[in-house]
Amino acid sequence: MTKTITFNELRSIKDRLPEGSMRKISEELNLNVETVRNYFGGVNYREGKSIGVHVEQGPNGGVVELDDTTILECAFRILDEA
Repeated sequence: MTKTITFNELRSIKDRLPEGSMRKISEELNLNVETVRNYFGGVNYREGKSIGVHVEQGPNGGVVELDDTTILECAFRILDEA
């Protein structure tokens, strides 16, 4: 499922996650931890991949279209548990 949010909203979600959440998500989904960080706006493409995150410049950091919301859903679950 796709989702469109602002870049600032995506970063806010990442910033609210407890320490170690990137690693927890990466292990649960069998992804490289840098790939998960890239999903939330990181840019380490030597070690991680880009996975369906498209950014268009604009207000509030621009608009981000997520091709797959699995990582975002994991992040929301972690926030609900915290």
